[in-house]
Amino acid sequence: MNHPATLGRDGIAQRIPHAGSMCLLDVLEAWDTEGLCCTALSHRDPAHPLRSPQGLLAPVAIEYAAQAMALHGALTAAPGTPPRPGYLAAMRSVVMHQPRLDTVAGALRIEARRQAAAEQQAIYRFTVSDAAGRLLVEGRATVVLNTPLEAPT
Repeated sequence: MNHPATLGRDGIAQRIPHAGSMCLLDVLEAWDTEGLCCTALSHRDPAHPLRSPQGLLAPVAIEYAAQAMALHGALTAAPGTPPRPGYLAAMRSVVMHQPRLDTVAGALRIEARRQAAAEQQAIYRFTVSDAAGRLLVEGRATVVLNTPLEAPT
């Protein structure tokens, strides 16, 4: 699979293990070997799969960031190599500047920058902002790769 400079929702869904309405990212805006920037509009959808009775709460931003990290892993994999399965192992320094995402007008901007990587793990810094650049959620995530956990079927 080639790695284009930008992708739409279908191209993203082909590269991450999230399907249907659980594929939360709409556009890959830009990427390089260290990180990427995506946008999403699904936070305004009343049928969002992670929406609670109180709305789409800010911790859901972590799932948006995790999908961006998964996409980055797929984009940086050697051509012809299947993406390595990854699992969120730790979240650090997470700050939620807003309690809900469904009240945010316009697109969400999701950025993930790899800070360190090894054979078995990667550490990313992530931010989720609104279209005007106002920071909504930020933090760091450790992703464990190639674990002996059985892949979901």
